[in-house]
Amino acid sequence: MVVPSAQYKQYENDCRYFVPKGLNIDYPVNVKCLFFMKTRRKVDLTNLLEAVDDVLVYYGIVTDDNYKVIAAHDGSRVMVDKNNPRTEIYITALEDDDPEGDNDED
Repeated sequence: MVVPSAQYKQYENDCRYFVPKGLNIDYPVNVKCLFFMKTRRKVDLTNLLEAVDDVLVYYGIVTDDNYKVIAAHDGSRVMVDKNNPRTEIYITALEDDDPEGDNDED
C-alpha cells in the first residue's frame, strides 16, 4: 500500500478552497498546469502533474486520471515567482480521436 506523504496531504487539503464543485469531467481533456515555485530549487514536473491529477480526482473535478479523461498535459511547466507561489490549472476539452470507439480495447 502506498501512503501519501504529509506534504501531499497538506497540498490536497489546501486545494479544497479553490476547486469548483460538481464538474465530474468524464471526457478527454488537456490539463495545463503552470507551477510558480517560491525558489529555483529543482523539482520533478511529472511528480507535480501526478499530484494535481490526484487532487482533481479526489475532489471530483475529473472522474479518473487515466488517459481517456486526462489525455494530455500540453503547455505545463515550472516557473519561479518568489512573491506569489501558486499553481494555475487550465482544463480544456479535447476532440475525441476515435468518436466511433473503434479502437476501444476495454
